Amino acid sequence: MTDYLLRPIGHIESGLTDPTAAPRQPDEGAPQAWLILDERYVRALDGVTAGTDVLLLTWLDRADRDTLTIHPRGDTTRAISGVFATRAPHRPNPIGLHHIHILAINGTRIHVRNLEALNGTPILDLKPLLTTDR
Repeated sequence: MTDYLLRPIGHIESGLTDPTAAPRQPDEGAPQAWLILDERYVRALDGVTAGTDVLLLTWLDRADRDTLTIHPRGDTTRAISGVFATRAPHRPNPIGLHHIHILAINGTRIHVRNLEALNGTPILDLKPLLTTDR
């Protein structure tokens, strides 16, 4: 197999430090947080504005990469499921996908709401949220 090198572009600043106490989804009490990007990426923020929704990709650096099956949401009364059928952080490539709302931007500091990522989590990328009118 081929390995791929990922370079974090920044990290999360959040009051969430304990994985067992963190909300599992953003609508379950995820706090406001800051995305802190490395200064060399300031030009990459051109066109990113407060008041918009974006997709944030993170590297869930505290995840167990050997986990292949789990009880969804840690509930042992639920049948075991493969991690690819869940949003569990523990998976072979622990890439976090977060739909976030930008509250403010100050240089390379981006204030966001509803982010369930832990303090210090590496940021991989930001992408605009594209919607289609039907």
